[in-house]
Amino acid sequence: MRIVAMLFVFFACVFYGPKAAEAAVEARINISTQHMQVFVDGVQQYDWRVSTARRGYITPRGVYRPQEMYKKYYSHKYHNSPMPHSIFFAGGYAVHGTVETRNLGKPASHGCIRLDPRDAEALYSLVMQHGKANTRILIQQ
Repeated sequence: MRIVAMLFVFFACVFYGPKAAEAAVEARINISTQHMQVFVDGVQQYDWRVSTARRGYITPRGVYRPQEMYKKYYSHKYHNSPMPHSIFFAGGYAVHGTVETRNLGKPASHGCIRLDPRDAEALYSLVMQHGKANTRILIQQ
């Protein structure tokens, strides 16, 4: 009887105890659909069109945390191009706003994830509010 009680307590803790730490903000980028879904505390808040890498370039797949953030940033590699509300997640790769909004919804970048400037500002604000440590960026095919 004692073993049954201990097993009950164990399984109750596993299935109903505190949840594993989840990110307060999660940006899910789907390269196939060229969309980003943004979740806050597990609830979807946004669904935005993006542009990821065009032919000849790559957008890295995987799960990342923001590393550096800049409200105003200009590319050092591509003609000083504006990258407003940049959230760098893997070396030189970032989620950022773009002036080329006509290309959103199709691959067009050198590897970064481009957003409408208003969407980039909203995501940037969420990450600032909740913190880089509480944010995940998931990129999948």
